[in-house]
Amino acid sequence: MKIVVAVVVFLLVAPSIYGQASLTITSEPNAIVSIDEIRRGVTDASGKLTLTKVSAGRHSVRVRANGFKETTAALLPGRRALAVKLVTTTDPAELKFQEAESSSRERAAELYREAIKLRPAFPAAQVGLARALMSLNEFKEAHAAIEAARRTRPAYAEASAVEGRIYREEAFDDDALRSFRRSIREAGGVQPEAYVGMAKVLEDKGQFAEAIVEYKKALAQLSDSEPVIYQMLGAAYERVEKPKEAVVAYEKYLELAPTGSYAAAIRSILDQLKREAAGEQIVP
Repeated sequence: MKIVVAVVVFLLVAPSIYGQASLTITSEPNAIVSIDEIRRGVTDASGKLTLTKVSAGRHSVRVRANGFKETTAALLPGRRALAVKLVTTTDPAELKFQEAESSSRERAAELYREAIKLRPAFPAAQVGLARALMSLNEFKEAHAAIEAARRTRPAYAEASAVEGRIYREEAFDDDALRSFRRSIREAGGVQPEAYVGMAKVLEDKGQFAEAIVEYKKALAQLSDSEPVIYQMLGAAYERVEKPKEAVVAYEKYLELAPTGSYAAAIRSILDQLKREAAGEQIVP
């Protein structure tokens, strides 16, 4: 009898220890929260953010808010709440960087450069600059910013992911794939931006089945925080003529983003996809 009770208790407790459970972060209002270098959301007006799916184990939590010094805290296994106290900052480089993060791309590039001038060893600002320059189609300068970031931080998963995106924009698919794979290695396998980037390159090559695999890896790591990837996954399933799987992906997008930019288009094709899917079996 004791063994049975112990098993029941283990099964009730195990999901929070070995699987996924919710986590509440408390900090300043409108603070950006990243876990293991993956952005997971923004705190509300009361300074709280509740994440419904956080895997078991030790994690690194980074919190950034305008006017405050960025802070990183350790999330120990089993903890379901974490308070991260931020300290106000007067560091001009940090303040320029924060302003850049919420500015238009042209203004952002200028502000990132100002931050870097104030603090030359500022890899996060270099990567931010690379993103802004990429959006402006200034690819040579964007690559230079990535190289500068690596001089300070040689193994930088985000920098490699952005580098992959730049190469893809330049239509250098093989170079893009190498950068995305490097990013995944540097992140120890947890780098959803790189997985999505790989999926998009594979789609460019017409390899939609392989792209689906990468989209699924990204979704498993993002825990539904980026619904647009479900739209991408659904479109890829359409290309391999798997309408049932496409319906599931599109409906998940609508569940997470009912007023999203793709919502109207998805609703317009769902009925047709469901008719096509009638009688078919979904492949896990």
